[in-house]
Amino acid sequence: MKDTAIDPTAPTPGLAASSAPTASTTPLTGFTERAADYTIYKPNSRGNGGVLRFSLNSTKAALFVDAAAQNGDKQFDWDHKITMKWGLSDIGSVLATLQGRQPLAKLFHQTDKANSAFELTLRDDPERAPYVVSISRQEASDKSLRKVSLPITHGEAAVLEVALRVAVSRLIGW
Repeated sequence: MKDTAIDPTAPTPGLAASSAPTASTTPLTGFTERAADYTIYKPNSRGNGGVLRFSLNSTKAALFVDAAAQNGDKQFDWDHKITMKWGLSDIGSVLATLQGRQPLAKLFHQTDKANSAFELTLRDDPERAPYVVSISRQEASDKSLRKVSLPITHGEAAVLEVALRVAVSRLIGW
């Protein structure tokens, strides 16, 4: 069987070409470096799915969480995304839920422009995904509300937990 190479510079399905992560090959390792993010795509046939992206920004000493609602067949409304900037305490709360130490991580950020909330809930229903994420933003000016909710599988939660652990290490500098 022949291995098929994946073009890391190709646009991610469902995203505009300008939104695709950039890639470069490092001369020392020969591996392709991609943007430091983890994205969970959840489009559905009802058109009310969403996407959640976690991006580490060491320069700003934070993890940025972006969410966009589905707006078409496997398309997402990145122009109206919700963004939250997480520090170590926010990451710790989410990690505690992913590790089963608490059933719910509930984050709330308030600024002059908007209020943002993030919830990660552990569910005990074998017929449904074990976690559900909800992220919302309410604008202060007109009280408009945007919300994205999506289920998270055990596999996605495991990868997210590892990514968040690495983020903590990098933000602390260990």
